[in-house]
Amino acid sequence: MILTVVTVILAVAGCFFFAAGTVGLLRFPDLHSRLHAVTKADNLGLGLVLAALALQADSPATALKLGLIWALALLASATSSHLLASGAGDQGGGR
Repeated sequence: MILTVVTVILAVAGCFFFAAGTVGLLRFPDLHSRLHAVTKADNLGLGLVLAALALQADSPATALKLGLIWALALLASATSSHLLASGAGDQGGGR
């Protein structure tokens, strides 16, 4: 029972951070602040949702795979945000 409650709390918190990142993407004025909102909020949201899934996983190997997915998503998000921000800086856009 307690495990289910903690799982629901983590999943709802993760969805909240996904929603906050989406609002930041839609509301912030320039590319750099939008990238910041999306990468920070979505990475935390993904981590919380995957933590909820890991609590419900059948085996430790499955939980480890979920952790690996999160690590790869963090790496991909940081890399793509850096490339977008540096590309916008070269063209004079975004500010």
